[in-house]
Amino acid sequence: MQTKENIVIFSETSGILQDVYVKEGQHVSKGQLLAKIDDGGLEQQVSQSEIQLALTKTTFERQKRLWDQKIGSEIQYLQAKSTFEAQEQAVNQLKTQLAKAAITAPFSGVIDDIITEQGSVVSPGQSQLMRIVNLKNMYIETEVPENYIKSVVEGKDVKVEFPILGTSVDTKIRQASNFINPANRTFKVEVAVPNKDENIKPNLTAKLKINDYTSENALLIPLSIISENANGEQYIYVISNKNDKGEATVNRAIIETGKSQNDVIEVLSGIENGTEIIKEGARSVRDGQTVKVIKY
Repeated sequence: MQTKENIVIFSETSGILQDVYVKEGQHVSKGQLLAKIDDGGLEQQVSQSEIQLALTKTTFERQKRLWDQKIGSEIQYLQAKSTFEAQEQAVNQLKTQLAKAAITAPFSGVIDDIITEQGSVVSPGQSQLMRIVNLKNMYIETEVPENYIKSVVEGKDVKVEFPILGTSVDTKIRQASNFINPANRTFKVEVAVPNKDENIKPNLTAKLKINDYTSENALLIPLSIISENANGEQYIYVISNKNDKGEATVNRAIIETGKSQNDVIEVLSGIENGTEIIKEGARSVRDGQTVKVIKY
């Protein structure tokens, strides 16, 4: 079991982890403030820079109006414009740096673990602050042998069983890879797993049953009663001409088989629904033999 929204939040700036506003197990929304790192006076620098930006903007706007009226020199206009744009860029850079001090939720989910305690010194790219997990967007990724590439496709029904929970869910394949792994001749499929109650956790063991074939009127017989002749034809023994005494004739029926599962196989042709077949003793009878049918 996996989820695409399971990440550890790292610090993007240096400083002291000043405040932690959440606790483990708490549900949070995307964009919610989770923690704050001491900005070391950066907020004051932003305020001062914004005052300077306002001055350079006013100077530029006045110089532009004069230049539009052909008053003053072009160099004065270009210098005012350059000063304003440079100050604007400087303010934006400071604001970007300041924003890194505020830790916000990248998506809605649950705070799974508070890794760094309040008051600790953190550094960018190295300090793990907390883990956030969204259990509503769960999925399973598994590998399927290449001989199923035509039948195991996007949209196929899947039953996912969770032995530990004693539950199962019905879902579908949402993605089937187009790449065959040359090492083991398999391709990957991704199965979405609904998790409304959030009782399914990442890395939980699951068992998948993928419906690669469906036949509404399949005729199934035990695999153990099928034999093969010298021509490679498969056959079973059926009974016919049953009389009132329960006596019947054994006949060999050449059959064509299809898909198999566990200990049964589908019969595509050779017998019809309702045909009585010999199961017990199928290996010890012969074609044309008379037998007595006993019902248990």
